Amino acid sequence: MFELIFNTATTERRAAVKKNGKVIELFMERSADERIAGSIYKGRVKDVLPGMEAAFVDIGREKNGFLHRNELVGYKQLKEPETEKEKRSISEFITQGQEIIVQVTKEEFGGKGARLTENVSLPGKYTVFMPEGGYIGVSKRMSSEDIREHWRSQVGSMLEDREGIVVRTSCENRSEKIVEQDILCLREDWHTVLRTAETKRAPAVIYQDGGILERLLRDYSFENIDRIVVDHFPDVRYIKRLSRFEEEDVKKVFHYKGKENIFSAEGIEKELDKALKPKVWLKSGGFLMIEKTEALTVIDVNTGRFTGKSDLEETIRKTNTEAAYEIASQLRLRDISGIIVIDFIDMKRRENKQKVVSVLKQALAEDRTKINVGDMSSFGLVEMTRKKVRRSLADSQFSNCEVCMGSGRLLSEEAMAYRVERIIHEHRELEAEAMVLELPVRVFDWLNEQGKALLKMWEERYPFVLYFLTHSDKDGIHIRFTGTAEEAEKRSKP
Repeated sequence: MFELIFNTATTERRAAVKKNGKVIELFMERSADERIAGSIYKGRVKDVLPGMEAAFVDIGREKNGFLHRNELVGYKQLKEPETEKEKRSISEFITQGQEIIVQVTKEEFGGKGARLTENVSLPGKYTVFMPEGGYIGVSKRMSSEDIREHWRSQVGSMLEDREGIVVRTSCENRSEKIVEQDILCLREDWHTVLRTAETKRAPAVIYQDGGILERLLRDYSFENIDRIVVDHFPDVRYIKRLSRFEEEDVKKVFHYKGKENIFSAEGIEKELDKALKPKVWLKSGGFLMIEKTEALTVIDVNTGRFTGKSDLEETIRKTNTEAAYEIASQLRLRDISGIIVIDFIDMKRRENKQKVVSVLKQALAEDRTKINVGDMSSFGLVEMTRKKVRRSLADSQFSNCEVCMGSGRLLSEEAMAYRVERIIHEHRELEAEAMVLELPVRVFDWLNEQGKALLKMWEERYPFVLYFLTHSDKDGIHIRFTGTAEEAEKRSKP
């Protein structure tokens, strides 16, 4: 069973997923990032390229979105053999200058625009509603084919026109009435999207993805969650609404009221700090070194302090096996994607190589992201790919050093500013007129240049006056004084 921990009381919204008390996933969300995956836009077709069977759509972002022919409703709904459909040109379905409603399926990365689809889907608690989907899908994880067939028959009578639906596993023990209510709510959401589209000129966003709360509660079914802990009361109410106010699910939602940052109280902050370091120690005494380059991520397995008892080959196999489990965990925790090369310690026996790769694949099976794993080479290398869905944990927390041109990393000024906010928030009930904090120069400068809106928000939110001093330490944040405003002002002067 899972636990969801939400730290959303401050500007940088964070979430963690625990399984059996261990942190398995971490998520960060900032308003400046404006995550757009799942959002729906009214766009305008800028270019149609038959040679690529694709179109570029202006959705109001810096880069135009990419829309492939296979993601068009008209193409999907063609009742023709696949061999005939493949001969169709995108120009038959879409024209330059046309206004179109599209949903983002993959966010912008680097110089590439967002990936788009015309096949909109709206996720609910029990179903995924597709206004133009035209088909019924039922979760394969239901306990029997008879139950799947039952639901396929039941939801068919609940749909209208060309609507489609995917029935989630969580429906299995629910009544038809509850599931029908879920569909009705999602249908009304779609009608709201259409009404919004009528009032706006392209390009414009007409439906915003629900953010970190909605995404996690969509990915993790309520029935598989033991508890949900949130430190921001408006989000507690929002989660209860997403649960459709069903009593058994509402009981799982708790409002954290402690003064200490919820991530610290739940032991997540230290796990986050570990996940930002390149070295990962194994229980046996071995360790992993995780290094990211421009093209790929390299993971090196080392025996470290583990020497075994007698058989060297067995010692190496045990280290590699333990490493395989930890690598699967780290890839998910750090959200590492793209091409990944794992350098296992060299083993002579072929059966041992096969066992290690088998363990790795087994450990990766719990990852919800698409993964492909190759066999181990004669050099002990395993090549694999993990689909890129969002920025990795490191990319969201680090900025490249201008001095070393990216060969070293340090926490960005923005990430440090949010740390300052969390420290202030922990003292929100401070019975003093003012607080003086000492910050790194680069963080102080960022707050007074790009972070002025953040400073203004702190001024409005907290009942005491804030003063800031600077020091040369790159990462140190210190509270130097709390007390009267007069004394704080004196201490804040150089």
